[in-house]
Amino acid sequence: MKGCEKMIIHVVKPNETLFSISSVYGLSPSFIQNINQLPNPESLVVGQALLILYPKITHTVMQGETLNSIAQLYSVSTISLIRNNPQLKNTNYIAPGKLIVIAYENQNELDRDVIINAYTYANLGESYVKSVMPYLTYVTSFTYGINKDGSLIPVDDAIVIETARAYGVLPLMHLSTLTEEGVFSNALAGFILNDTQLQQKIIENILAEIKEKGYAGLDIDFEFLPAENSADYAVFVGNITKALNNEGYIVIVALAPKTSAQQKGLLYEGHDYLALGSAANYAFVMTYEWGYTYGPPMAVAPIQSVENVLKYAISEIPPYKILMGIPSYGYNWTLPYIQGETKAISISNITAIETAVKYGAEIFFDEFSQTPYFYYTDENGLVHEVWFEDVRSIYAKLSLIKKYDLAGGGYWNLERPFPQNWMTLNQIYNIAQIK
Repeated sequence: MKGCEKMIIHVVKPNETLFSISSVYGLSPSFIQNINQLPNPESLVVGQALLILYPKITHTVMQGETLNSIAQLYSVSTISLIRNNPQLKNTNYIAPGKLIVIAYENQNELDRDVIINAYTYANLGESYVKSVMPYLTYVTSFTYGINKDGSLIPVDDAIVIETARAYGVLPLMHLSTLTEEGVFSNALAGFILNDTQLQQKIIENILAEIKEKGYAGLDIDFEFLPAENSADYAVFVGNITKALNNEGYIVIVALAPKTSAQQKGLLYEGHDYLALGSAANYAFVMTYEWGYTYGPPMAVAPIQSVENVLKYAISEIPPYKILMGIPSYGYNWTLPYIQGETKAISISNITAIETAVKYGAEIFFDEFSQTPYFYYTDENGLVHEVWFEDVRSIYAKLSLIKKYDLAGGGYWNLERPFPQNWMTLNQIYNIAQIK
């Protein structure tokens, strides 16, 4: 058993079951299952981490009661009830006799309101989008593209926008230089940043699209910019922000994870933290992908690497403008790792647990990076190394928002479910909703 201040994290030991663990804490197995949304509740893995929460106020549903009527009874929001009870599946109707949690012990234990954004693909299923929406302030559909004539390549994200609005979440437009081949085009970026008339046309098209589709603002993401485009990019972002702010919309700019102003490399040199932080309303710092598809096996977002970036970020940008990037995925590497040949497979954190169950693997926790990992041998005799996120690693990352007094966080991305994360977030912070 491991306690994180007031929140309890239980790490499964040999021969433990959900029933035996529930007995230790005086909670029902189904209650722990609902909190963690376990993929294999009958087959826990040694080393698997479970979130343990204690209800402070509960309510047994009576005939004719709805989420809305129960929320009014306790003077809480309907969204807070959905957040506290993920098993409700976001429906206003609840069967009589169900026990729902109105509040948990020590909820909002870090005593902070946080802004939470998440990136999503427009083709994600409506039911999954609905299940996550209550935990967000903003949701951003990836991604609009840009043609050389300044016209925009749209995203069919009507369902995302409609669902967001139904839950009081503000949808954001996402604009990048990503091509149809899935790569960021620095040639296109350079073409745009060297033509002020073209930039003005793009800004006009952005505003028209925002108004037509009902976005609350823009998230702009030009990556792999060469150093010579740095100043022009900051000016472009500043002009976008001025135009959108005048109409009541916000602008977020995505930043590569730098640790110094002089950091070399195409990923970093075109992003001037001081200039871009001043140009936009918020800066989304992409603090992930140290462990990545073509790299050696390691944590996606080692805590010390994340902190190093944040320490530099707050030296250039006011903390209240910073959103910390949070990964909702892991990677599976086949060993031995061979540079230039090995390609890791991106997996969900649920898939990681399911894989550990399938192959009888024990999960370990690296204290230095604050990240879980495990090894297993597949049916073909090949050894694998898996790094992923769980309640321990996500608690460590989320705690940095308060430690550095940041505005909040942003998740990349909703493609891979991570239900344990949302309950952890819901327990330690109050998620802001902006009218």
